[in-house]
Order: sequence, then C-alpha cells, then structure tokens
Amino acid sequence: MDILALKLILAPIIIGSASLAGRKWGPAVSGWIVGMPLTSGPVIFFVALSHETGFAANAALGVLSGGLSLVAYALTYSWLATRFRWPVAIGGSLLVFAISTALLKNFTFPLLPIFGLVCVVLLIGLRLMPKDVVEKESENKPGVWDIPIRIFIGTSFILLLTGIAPFIGPRLTGLLTTIPLYITILTIFAHRHQGPAAAAHVLRGLLYGMFAFTGFFITLSLLIERVSLAATFGVAILAALVIQGSSLLILRQRHH
Repeated sequence: MDILALKLILAPIIIGSASLAGRKWGPAVSGWIVGMPLTSGPVIFFVALSHETGFAANAALGVLSGGLSLVAYALTYSWLATRFRWPVAIGGSLLVFAISTALLKNFTFPLLPIFGLVCVVLLIGLRLMPKDVVEKESENKPGVWDIPIRIFIGTSFILLLTGIAPFIGPRLTGLLTTIPLYITILTIFAHRHQGPAAAAHVLRGLLYGMFAFTGFFITLSLLIERVSLAATFGVAILAALVIQGSSLLILRQRHH
C-alpha cells in the first residue's frame, strides 16, 4: 500500500478512537489516552518507512527529549488556570513549550540518560500539579463537528511533519512531533465547561499516560537499528500497552 494512503487511513482511526474514548470516560482518562504516542508513533513509523533507520532512531530520540517540554507545558497551564481564564493559560503554556523546544534543539542527550530524566521529571510534575475539586459538567456538549475537526487537524499535522522531515532533520522532527495538539483541545474544553480543576485533571492524565510514551520510545530506539521495522514497532506497542494499563490502575485508584 502507498505510504500516503496508510497515513490517510491510520491517522483518522487512531485520533477518532481516542477522542471517543476520552469523551466517554472523562477528563483524566482523555488526557491519559492522549499521553500515548498516538501522533508521535505514526509520525516515526512513516519516517522509518521513508528514510533509513538511523534517521528514524534520531527522530525517536528527539521525541523522547520533547517529553520534557510536555511536562513544562502541563504544569504551566495547570497553575495559570488557577488564576486566569483559558486564553491566558494556553498562551503561557504554549510559550513555555516553544521556549523549551528551542532550547532542547541545541542539546543531544544519550538515550538512557534522557529516558531516566524524562521519567524523573514526570514524577516531579505529578507531585507539583495543583489539586482541586472538579466542578459539575455543564450542559453544553461538543458539537457534531468536534471529532471530525480533531481528525482533520491531527491528520494534517502528521502529513505536514512527515513531509518536511527531510528538510528540518531528525531531531527537530522528533521535537515538533510532541506539539500538544489534542491535549490542548481537550484541556480548553474541560477548562471552559468544568473549571480549572478539570483542566488539571486532563493534564494529570496526560502525565500518567506519558509513562507509556517513554516506554514506547525507549523500546523503539533500542531496537529500530537492530531488528525489523515490524518487530520493532510490535514490541514497542506491547511495552506501551503494558505500561499504560498499569498507569490506568494507578490513575483510577487516585481518582476514587
């Protein structure tokens, strides 16, 4: 099958399924779902199909490094939301994400140290998240175009990023893959309809979900230049699912 056709089929399925599941099970679970490599995984897969494995491995290392920017984004939004409305919170958090990404572009970390650093920063981020009671959900529900728009934005982003990858290089490709598209949509909606605590719950779910994200990319980076592409992604997906299941149990226990 043509790579473009794969992108056009796979991306909407992943994005649409995650959005529906998040709508059914609430803000924290929606953030937890988006924490999985739903965009970054397909991007690296298509990059690996189009380029040599060394390029894909470097891109995967960039994605892993970008996890630091996501933690900074989540903490910034959560604390700004306790004092300001969502436009200020999203503006400040995206600015912090952009600054962090620009700084990380200038540094290359060895695989195992950056994996350990991301895990430690995730734990610290969870400890620093604000705690509050989520308000009762308002009667305003997402429109019928809510999920189609998410699918369109996400699929367009994957097509754009995989298309420009040869021009911007593997590291920046990986870093830009972590742009918080879906989590921003989910967080703003939660903030507007249930208050800042709900937004923080979405972002806390994101941080729990990111343990699977780190597990996926450390596995991918270790295997992609050693075994077949199919085996690499199969093992990486399995590792992410095992970690994701464990993090869901912890998230639900904390919720109860």
